[in-house]
Amino acid sequence: MKLTVVGGGSTYTPELIDGFARLRDTLPVEELVLVDPAAGRLELVGGLARRILARQGHGGRIVTTSDLDAGVEGADAVLLQLRVGGQAAREQDETWPLECGCVGQETTGAGGLAKALRTVPVVLDIAERVRRTSPRAWIIDFTNPVGIVTRALLQEGHRAVGLCNVAIGFQRKFAALLGVAPVDVHLDHVGLNHLTWETGVRLGGPEGENVLPKLLAEHGEAIADDLRLPRTLVDRLGVIPSYYLRYYYAHDEVVRELRTKPSRAAEVAAMERRLLEMYGDPSLDEKPELLSRRGGAYYSEAAVDLAAALLGGGGSPYQVVNAHNKGTLPFLPDDAVIEVQSAVGAHGPAPLPVPEVDPLYAGLMTNVTAYEELALEAALRGGRDRVFRALLAHPLIGQYAYADTLTDQLIAHNREHLAWA
Repeated sequence: MKLTVVGGGSTYTPELIDGFARLRDTLPVEELVLVDPAAGRLELVGGLARRILARQGHGGRIVTTSDLDAGVEGADAVLLQLRVGGQAAREQDETWPLECGCVGQETTGAGGLAKALRTVPVVLDIAERVRRTSPRAWIIDFTNPVGIVTRALLQEGHRAVGLCNVAIGFQRKFAALLGVAPVDVHLDHVGLNHLTWETGVRLGGPEGENVLPKLLAEHGEAIADDLRLPRTLVDRLGVIPSYYLRYYYAHDEVVRELRTKPSRAAEVAAMERRLLEMYGDPSLDEKPELLSRRGGAYYSEAAVDLAAALLGGGGSPYQVVNAHNKGTLPFLPDDAVIEVQSAVGAHGPAPLPVPEVDPLYAGLMTNVTAYEELALEAALRGGRDRVFRALLAHPLIGQYAYADTLTDQLIAHNREHLAWA
């Protein structure tokens, strides 16, 4: 089995390699190709990847290359984890929206749109090259904004599934609180990527006992603290929102915080520099503890589980993924991309039925889905007016004066990545 990681020079990659090594019985990878144009980073990451496999007695082969076509040729699955523009572009995404009093963040609001505009054309070019060389390969997208990028891939007919680590993070956290194994926790997870709610927490599977009320009663304070939302709000909702909902439920508070501290991009950039120094140490043969602060917790487990299920080698029968709606949420278009529990196999993901969704959540999902449709149109066709329309539609912006100013700022900061600008 051959897997290719596009963006293989990422400091995330050792987390992924560690998962491949530990979970070899679930996904027996024989060849893992790391593709990245940054040769220096790639060599550092590739060297550590080989040492991790050797330490854990894994017989797979690590190949590093900057040649995308060679890297994806013959692959069974291709994982996308790229960042167009690097941390420098992320730093911009997180700062200039604050000038208008809007959240600066890499996947939400104006910053998220900027990332989508930079990323979608690049991902679609990669996917076309995968289709030419490996037409049966599955594309697993971990590249943000996952919902928009996955919708772009599916719209062009690619065999693609979107993946996020929010759900597996909740699963692991709830399992620890309940004193059970993670495999015994099934989430009633509903929404869009980075806009989700846990409406049930079931033991044993989709039909198992819902212990969400127990979790909230016994651990509500700790859960709310992790979300950085008031316990009273979580209790009133009666569900557990993703921490990304804080950008909506406490927008002005978040903006005030972001204006008074260094950006997350600056923190991550400093962390990456230190990680790359560590990766260059020939005695290092395991992922360093510092990597856990980089983000993407449990990404490797989620990726291995999904790839194994898609390639027919095992994996959990039910997984939270990003896939076409196809009537699952009747208030959204069929071609919208939603993030829900799905039955996953060699045929791809099939979303499980979802009970009627509270209007409090359905309304926000509908609004953000409309924004994502306009964002994808702007990414595919370009033009100032399309960017403006997407920003005006976003519930965190919504005012024409802000949308006008943010449009000009977005184009100015991203001109080198926008072919039409």
